[in-house]
Amino acid sequence: MLEGKRQKQVAGLLNKELSDIFQRLGISMMDGGMISISSVKITPDLYEARIYLSFFKIDDAVGTLKKIQERSWEIKKELTARVRHQLRSMPLLTFYIDDTLDYVEKMEKIFKEIKKDD
Repeated sequence: MLEGKRQKQVAGLLNKELSDIFQRLGISMMDGGMISISSVKITPDLYEARIYLSFFKIDDAVGTLKKIQERSWEIKKELTARVRHQLRSMPLLTFYIDDTLDYVEKMEKIFKEIKKDD
């Protein structure tokens, strides 16, 4: 389904502000690796924001995601303070692991194996 104009605006705003918050709270560097926000998707009713996180050089991505979820109230409080004049209500924040880099790496490995077999 296509995203509406308002969904894209809210997603862009949340992405920008969350990136700032992650750097300020020290969340962007955890467990010896780096965390970045790869994308933010908003439901059509603007009730839920799905934040996809990309992990670089982090062995336990699930454990790190759990740590972020434990601090989600702190993140939401900071985010609410930043966007209170742009949004009527704050969407529910849910964090997910973005595994597209792992998928790309896996596919490249498969293609190399196929090419090597030829």
